[in-house]
Amino acid sequence: MIGFADAIDELKPDLIFILGDRSEMLAAATAAMFANIPIAHIHGGETTEGAYDEGIRHAITKMSSLHFASTEIYRKRIIQLGEHPDRVFNVGAIGLDSIRNLKLLSREDFEKSIGFNLSKRNILITYHPVTLENNSAEEQFKAVLNVFRTLEETHFIFTHANSDRDGRIINHMISQFVAENNEIAIEFRSLGQLRYLSCIQYMDMIVGNSSSGILEVPYFNVPTINIGDRQKGRVMPESVINTLPNETEIAAAIIKGLSTEFRDRIKNQKQHYGNGDTVNQIMKVLSDLPSVDIKKAFFNLKF
Repeated sequence: MIGFADAIDELKPDLIFILGDRSEMLAAATAAMFANIPIAHIHGGETTEGAYDEGIRHAITKMSSLHFASTEIYRKRIIQLGEHPDRVFNVGAIGLDSIRNLKLLSREDFEKSIGFNLSKRNILITYHPVTLENNSAEEQFKAVLNVFRTLEETHFIFTHANSDRDGRIINHMISQFVAENNEIAIEFRSLGQLRYLSCIQYMDMIVGNSSSGILEVPYFNVPTINIGDRQKGRVMPESVINTLPNETEIAAAIIKGLSTEFRDRIKNQKQHYGNGDTVNQIMKVLSDLPSVDIKKAFFNLKF
């Protein structure tokens, strides 16, 4: 928070954009609020019932003066939190802009970039702790890895868990699995934006509980196996298969996601999070607004 406060004092911005709901963003919002700098919040109004990001996100919403939601449902929820409709806009998910604007890597270039050859079947795994549950990380992720051990002709690309509590447990289990299966599995602390988005297009499915499986992955019409409650409450595209964190349910979800019937059904699925034009929409809103006032009244719904 001190670091953000120092940066604000040095830069003296007219407006601060804050994306999402991670803990460091709460520090940025607090510093901005006490410096009387208006905040524009991206991805407010969403719900993730299994993570403490839920409370952080809504707290940032109440500190913010402008709101750029990713779906109409989320726009309405921000208004439900007392924000004036004239300051709440549905602009889609900003991550889709990168997919649309970046030149993604070819399969050959992607393989060279990670030093690993893809197989007949490939799965990308991004799994984070469920922070509102105690002692669940090891047990739940063990179920995921046990199912992977039953799959044939499959290669696995793991990205590490985030910095939430018990993330180190998951990362240790990933490293053990990769060490035991180094011909078919590889791990990365982070692939980075270009390699991560390039990777998705060559995967048969994404497995885990990351928001990217719900926001960005459906843009490629690739199945997502979303495990447990971490993302519970989000608007789910048709390509997302929700499953309980146990071996039987996960195995069944993977079979469904790999089926020709399911893959054919999602080829032309509805895109709930926009079409990759979020930045242009945000810039239009800003150009049309005469000013942003940090003082705001609570907008009461009529009951």
